[in-house]
Amino acid sequence: MELFTPDFGLVFWMFIAFIILFVVLWKFGWPVILKNMDSRADTIDRGVEYARQAKEQLDNARAEAQKYVEEAQQRQAEMLRDAAKMKTQIIEEARNEAAIEAKKVMDAAKVSIEQSRKEAELQFRNEVSKFSIDIAEKMVRTQLKDDKAQNELVNKLLDEIENN
Repeated sequence: MELFTPDFGLVFWMFIAFIILFVVLWKFGWPVILKNMDSRADTIDRGVEYARQAKEQLDNARAEAQKYVEEAQQRQAEMLRDAAKMKTQIIEEARNEAAIEAKKVMDAAKVSIEQSRKEAELQFRNEVSKFSIDIAEKMVRTQLKDDKAQNELVNKLLDEIENN
């Protein structure tokens, strides 16, 4: 039973040791422990604040990056629209220039054809008149072989000249 019932002296010295330990801890231990706990709490609070600020910066950076992406997409869409307009304009200008060039070529061809036609017509007239003169000369030679026919022709021509 001795284990369950301690002596008064043991309890007294244990109580004194506890009080001394309590005073030493209260004087030297607890301030250090509380100071370290406060320091640790401050460090944790600063870490939480840094994490919150980093999250805000990250959110701001994401928002800014999204803004830049949207702006770049708008610029890209604008550039594509401008390129499409320029393409349409260039095609239209090329068509107009081709039409003008084709008209010039057609006009030059018409002028060339008209000149060729006039030259051919003139050449044809010259050849026809030459053939006509040759034929008329041969006919006149055959008809004017005798003097009587020559006198009749001269008189007929003089009558025609007087009537006109």
